Order: sequence, then C-alpha cells, then structure tokens
Amino acid sequence: MNWDDTTDAAAGERLVGSVADREDQAVEAALRPKDLGEFIGQEKVREQLDLVLRAARARGATADHVLLSGAPGLGKTTLSMIIAAEMGAPIRITSGPAIQHAGDLAAILSSLQEGEVLFLDEIHRMSRPAEEMLYMAMEDFRVDVIVGKGPGATAIPLELPPFTLVGATTRAGLLPPPLRDRFGFTAHMEFYEPAELQRVIHRSASLLDVEIDPAGAAEIAGRSRGTPRIANRLLRRVRDYAQVKADGFITPEIASAALAVYEVDSRGLDRLDRAVLQALLKLFGGGPVGLSTLAVAVGEERETVEEVAEPFLVREGLLARTPRGRVATPAAWTHLGLTPPRASAGGNGQGDLFGA
Repeated sequence: MNWDDTTDAAAGERLVGSVADREDQAVEAALRPKDLGEFIGQEKVREQLDLVLRAARARGATADHVLLSGAPGLGKTTLSMIIAAEMGAPIRITSGPAIQHAGDLAAILSSLQEGEVLFLDEIHRMSRPAEEMLYMAMEDFRVDVIVGKGPGATAIPLELPPFTLVGATTRAGLLPPPLRDRFGFTAHMEFYEPAELQRVIHRSASLLDVEIDPAGAAEIAGRSRGTPRIANRLLRRVRDYAQVKADGFITPEIASAALAVYEVDSRGLDRLDRAVLQALLKLFGGGPVGLSTLAVAVGEERETVEEVAEPFLVREGLLARTPRGRVATPAAWTHLGLTPPRASAGGNGQGDLFGA
C-alpha cells in the first residue's frame, strides 16, 4: 500500500472527507446530473466544455481528449459521464492504479468502440510503460503490441477506433508534460461557493424527497468545505437526524444540532481538524512546530495530518506552513475561542527544536 491509499482511506472514513465511500458512490449515481444544463457550478468549465462538445457534434467527429483536475468530490466523474451522454456514446470507466502494465491498457483500448469515452480516474498513478503506450493511442489511435521476448520480440501495430479519453487527476503536477500536451481540452475544477452548494443541496433534497428550508440548506452548505460530495453526505446525515429527532423537516436549528452530533463545526472542521489546531495552540503556543511532532501529539500518522487535515486548514487560513514548522494564524485562536500568548507573534522556539 502506498501513502495515497493510506490517506484516501483516512479521508473516506471522515464525514467531511472528500473521498467517496460505497454509500457515496451509490447515492451519487442517483443524484448525478445527466447533462450540462443540470450540472451546478463550475461555470467557466461548463461553458468551455459545452463549446468543445457542440463543435465536435457539428463536425460529426469524436470529441477531443479532456483532462479534468481538482480536489476529490468536485464532479470530475460526473462530467465524464455527461461528456459521454452529450456525445451519445458509451463510457468505459477505469483508474490509473488498476493499469499497472502496458498489456492492461492495450486490452482496454483494443476493445473500445468508435466514439466511446474512456474515463481514466487518478491518471497520474498509472504505470510508466502504460503511460508511454497511451501517448501513441491518444495521438495516432494506434498501439504497438510487443509479441515475444528478447531479440526475437516483434512489435505488431494495432489500429484503434477514434475515442475520447477523459483523464481525471487530483495532482495535475505529477503528470508528465508529454501526456498533458496530448489533451485537447484541460480544465481545473474549483471549490464551490456556499450559494452554489445551496443549489446542490436543494436539488439533492428534492431527489431524496427531503423537506428543507433555505436557511437549513445554507447551514449545511457553510460546513461542506466547498465540496458537493461532502454537502450531499452531510445532507443525508441531517436527514437521518431530522427523521429521528424531529418531524423530518430540516431547519437551520435541526441542521446545526445534527452536525453537532457528528462533530462538524460551523466552519466544517471535524474532530481531526480541531485536534490538530488544539495541539498546535495549547501544547506548542501556536508554533512553529514540526509536522512529525504535531502528528505524535495528535496520535495520528504524519501523512494523515499532512494530507488529510492540513490542506483544508491552510485553505481556511487557520494554519500556515513555514520553513520552521507549522504555525497557527490569529483566525485559529479566534475560532477555538482561545487567547494567544503575548510572545506568539515571535514563536516559542519550537521550530528550533523540532524542524519542519
């Protein structure tokens, strides 16, 4: 198991984790919009993608290869299915970790139909031999299959029908330039604004037959970390609370009480996030403190703190990564209702003892 698998598992276990678990996948299939008109948010991406697809349909051609990058839960898989639907084509779904050999990729490519959409999730985790085979497949719709070994090995060219590759990645910087350059359209998925998430929640509530008022939707949206997947997950948990503890109608008071049970606070921080901040503030006076020391204080793996908790805390302006170590911002003290020590501006020297 690599560290990506470890952190993905840790994120998936959290109510505010952006990695989909089995329940999420089942619900997302039911809630997923079917065309670009239904898709909420990502206005620029939708507009640009709509032009690409309309032009391809007008030419009677296969759409250009598409690369979608961004954090988990923002709609990359949904857009890939919409691309297939808009082009009237079937879709084949696989992932980078599942393609460990060039033969794996050759088997998939050789079975594609003309115009079919191949969705390759986490494309940056594909093996290098398969990646190099993909270059020729994307550009020339051809792959060379090696038969035999050693001096007697022979390359047999295999022609492929035109297809559209939709690659999705959470780490676009790990893609080699030759692969990135072969995509005709690239788009970066941004985090959602609260108003957009409210629209997502109202739509999902309608499909789930859940009654919710606008203020209740706003309460859930404000704790959803800018991610539709998390918004839908929180909506389901609030729905459960409303059905058991109330009359099933979601108000802001019901939403707040429900999320308090699940330890999701007003800014979307959960137990792990607050544990990291509390250790940083109470044990180390706001830092700077090294990542390993902070992880030990929290009782978590270093990679879990760095990959699961820190990105959101940094994005929220509650924590800063510095050369000397992790440092809490004034907003962190305010959020936890603590008073910073007088010397906090200059640090408490922890960074000298525990390097970043």
